[in-house]
Amino acid sequence: MTTLVLGLVLGGTYALLALGLTIQYGIARIMNLAYGEMTLVSAFCLVFLFQKLGLPPLVSILLVAPAGYLLGWVLYTVMMRPLVDRAANPGKLEVDSILATFGLLFVLQGVMLLVFGANFTSISYLDRGIPVFGVTIALNRLIAFAICVVAGGGLALALSASRWGLIMRAVALTPGSAPLVGIDVNKVARQAFALGSALAAVGGTSVAMYQTFSATDGVVFTMKALVIVIMGGVGNVPGALAAGFALGLVETFVSVMIDPGLTLAATFAIFLAVLLWRPQGLFGRRA
Repeated sequence: MTTLVLGLVLGGTYALLALGLTIQYGIARIMNLAYGEMTLVSAFCLVFLFQKLGLPPLVSILLVAPAGYLLGWVLYTVMMRPLVDRAANPGKLEVDSILATFGLLFVLQGVMLLVFGANFTSISYLDRGIPVFGVTIALNRLIAFAICVVAGGGLALALSASRWGLIMRAVALTPGSAPLVGIDVNKVARQAFALGSALAAVGGTSVAMYQTFSATDGVVFTMKALVIVIMGGVGNVPGALAAGFALGLVETFVSVMIDPGLTLAATFAIFLAVLLWRPQGLFGRRA
C-alpha cells in the first residue's frame, strides 16, 4: 500500500510533465529538449516567491502558470515560428526544433546556474504527515498530486469535449487538411506550445513543493517526460496520463523493493522495450 500510494503521487507529477511535452510535440510538431529546464525555471521561481516574498506556493502557482504560458508564446513567436516557416516537411521541422531547443537547454541552464547556483534547493511547506489508506503521506505531496490531477484531468476533458479541443485534435491528426475548414494551423500550434510551457510551469511548481532539485536536473525531467510520451503514444493525451502514473508506480516499486539506484535503469529499460516491441506506444496514437 505504501508503494502504491507513493507511486501514484509521483506518477501524478510525471503525468502532468509529460502532458505538456505531448501537447507541444503532438500539435506543434516541436520536440522541445529544453522542456525540463523550463520546468526547473518555474520551480526556482516558486522558491524565490516563497523564500524572498513570502508568497504561499498555492498562490505562486497562479502567477507562475500564466508566466509559463507567456514564455512559451514568446519562444514560439521569436524562435520556433521561423523554423516552421522554412521547414520543407515535418521531418525537417523536427530536426531543426531538436537542434534549436538543445541550444536553448544550455542557455536556460546557464542562466539558472548564474542566478541560483549549483546547490540543491528545497522548501519546507506543509510537510506534516497525513494518513491515507493506512499510509502516512506528507501533505505537500498530496497537494501536488491534487494539482496534477485537476490540471491534467481538466485539460484532457477540454480536449475531448469542447470545440477548442476539437480544433486542437484536428491539427494534431491532419495539419495539412485543417486549413480547408478555416483553422489557422500556426495560431493553434502557437497556442499548443504556450500551453505546454504552462503545464511545464505547473509541473515545476508541484515538484518544488516536495522535491529537492538543482539547476542541472532539467535533462532528467526532459528524458522522463519523453519516455512517457513514447510509452503513451505520441500525441495521445490519455495515454500520456496513464503512462505517467505507470512510470511513477514502477520507479517507486523499484526504489522500495530493490534499490533506489536502479530507478533510472528501470525507466530506460521500459523505454527501450517499448521502442523495440511497440513503437506506436502502449496506447497507440490518438489526439
